[in-house]
Amino acid sequence: MLKLLLCLFASVALGVLLLELRQQRLELNYQTNKLHNQIEQSNAKLWNQQLNIAVYTAPNAISKTVGERDLNMVPQHALPAQKSNWIDASGNPDAE
Repeated sequence: MLKLLLCLFASVALGVLLLELRQQRLELNYQTNKLHNQIEQSNAKLWNQQLNIAVYTAPNAISKTVGERDLNMVPQHALPAQKSNWIDASGNPDAE
């Protein structure tokens, strides 16, 4: 009789433990899906921002803006007089 009660108590305890683990798994899946949706929304927002930046910084858009506003744009530094090689850093003072 005692063995039967111990087996019954152990099986009930095991059943409760399994239900608790199942509930935790379901909660973790819910949280994972929620975070995944937030990441997807953030990525969509980032892609839209990158698209807007690409549209506004396209060469034709910049040329149009400069042309419409009559901006007198000049380089801040003089361009180098010599043609430099990207491998040879000795000809470029900025490469140091």
